[in-house]
Amino acid sequence: METRTTVIEDTLAMWTREPDRARSAPTATARVEDGRAAIQAGPFALSADLPAPLGGTNQAPSPTALLLSALAGCAVAFVYDTLGPQLGVRIDGVEATARCAADARGLLGMDGAEPDLRDLAVDITVDCPDGEEAVAAVARVWQERCPIYLALQRPTDVAVQFRAA
Repeated sequence: METRTTVIEDTLAMWTREPDRARSAPTATARVEDGRAAIQAGPFALSADLPAPLGGTNQAPSPTALLLSALAGCAVAFVYDTLGPQLGVRIDGVEATARCAADARGLLGMDGAEPDLRDLAVDITVDCPDGEEAVAAVARVWQERCPIYLALQRPTDVAVQFRAA
């Protein structure tokens, strides 16, 4: 069985030879199903909902919770699966907590309340026998390469199109 380091090295070699194989266009599609958003992201099915005070059924995580989950999940998966092996840092475990401040009144258009998320933060704890310097190196690279962090840190325009069915 190949180690994660071997897989990453093989991937680097292949993508160096054939860079187009590394390019993708991930898509997620959502539709209303049983009063909540049924989301298809590649082979994975997810759900999103809003709390009852906002008209939802509170039967699934909110879109805000999914965004925070993406940030925390990228911290854990990318650090453990990719960066540790690629940087030669031994990582026994990773935990991440992402949080923000929100005012749900903004979603209802109430005067003086903004709907956007504020004070986004992520706390990442790395169980690493190689010490603080190694963790600092992983942290630097994570902040340079994590696509979820970068999308939040340096947002890009989102093309939006509404149309009647």
